[in-house]
Amino acid sequence: MEYIIRKIKTNEYSTLENFLYEAIFVPKGASAPPKEIIYKPELQVYIADFGKRKGDIGLVAEVDNKIVGAVWVRIMDDYGHIDNETPSFAISLYKEYRNYGIGTAMMKEMLNMLNQAGYKQASLAVQKKNYAVKMYKKVGFIIVDENDEEYIMLYKF
Repeated sequence: MEYIIRKIKTNEYSTLENFLYEAIFVPKGASAPPKEIIYKPELQVYIADFGKRKGDIGLVAEVDNKIVGAVWVRIMDDYGHIDNETPSFAISLYKEYRNYGIGTAMMKEMLNMLNQAGYKQASLAVQKKNYAVKMYKKVGFIIVDENDEEYIMLYKF
């Protein structure tokens, strides 16, 4: 599948709502939560006023001129929070575009951008049962903490 990865444009920030919802891990056999869940404060931290804070960086993946995925980072007190100097990742792809290497390519591009910007590390939180854990490990994230349901993972530059 041919795709391009590019910086998100200001007029595309609203698409992060869709990708935030797509990023919610739904275990096999479970029902997806209602879309309104993204308006809870603990999820709004990922997208509210995106682009207005230092450290807000976003990329999108396009296939046939359609945005099919996004990866974005910001320094925030989220599930993967390490400290106030470490950007936290959010990433997702529409289901029909998964398993083509697009997510891995987006992660690598964002890690490259963060390294060039002088960050020392990046973090994320992921449900233990999420298939993406393997991809995060493959690009170099390591597990630094965990609870019953999720891992906190860290990438050091």
